[in-house]
Amino acid sequence: MREIVFDTETTGLDPRTGDRLVEIGCVEMVNKVATGRVYHEYFNPDRDMPAEAEAVHGLSATFLSDKPRFAEKAGEFLDFIGDAPLVAHNAGFDFGFINAELGMCGLEIVSTTRMIDTVQIARKKHPGAKLSLDALCTRYGIDRSHRTMHGALLDAELLAQVYVELTGGRQIGLELAAGTTITETSTVVETAHVQREFRPARPHAASAEEIERHEAFIATLKDPIWIKGAVAG
Repeated sequence: MREIVFDTETTGLDPRTGDRLVEIGCVEMVNKVATGRVYHEYFNPDRDMPAEAEAVHGLSATFLSDKPRFAEKAGEFLDFIGDAPLVAHNAGFDFGFINAELGMCGLEIVSTTRMIDTVQIARKKHPGAKLSLDALCTRYGIDRSHRTMHGALLDAELLAQVYVELTGGRQIGLELAAGTTITETSTVVETAHVQREFRPARPHAASAEEIERHEAFIATLKDPIWIKGAVAG
């Protein structure tokens, strides 16, 4: 199955108040395996870049000033994603910005029925745990040492690895002889048949001497409890 894992960077938090999309990065996956095909683009937002947003992703208005507008690249983006499910971390945020940009272009928005939110998946799998991309990378041992700032394509590549872990994609069954199935985390041990030497049962009956010593010991007991029980019965 083809899926697209993606991330966006923006000028702020809400497209309804004038914030714009400035970067998008997409990673193509087929059956939970990255194919190597990606889509990455920066966009000129035609507005200033708030300092707090630039501190997150490092994209300045000057850097973006010569980049294409989203409308110029919308067709390429839509061609890349096709009709595949779209995976994002806190996906409602990213869908909101993409659909706002598509709407301004007069294009059909992307249906939220295609949305797969890794935050929701992580919340169910790890209730009460930290759910940020950094926290999930740490949990699953995914190297993010090269992530000094947010970046749409880099974050999409990291999220693709997290998504595989969240959905158990690395535990794909391996078919073995005789229909045995194992996973990557399983261990199979084959034990060779060993011909064992037959040993007759060992005698356990008491000897005459042991019986005699036992009867002598019983005779020394005063008012044994089993006799009282027999009388009471």
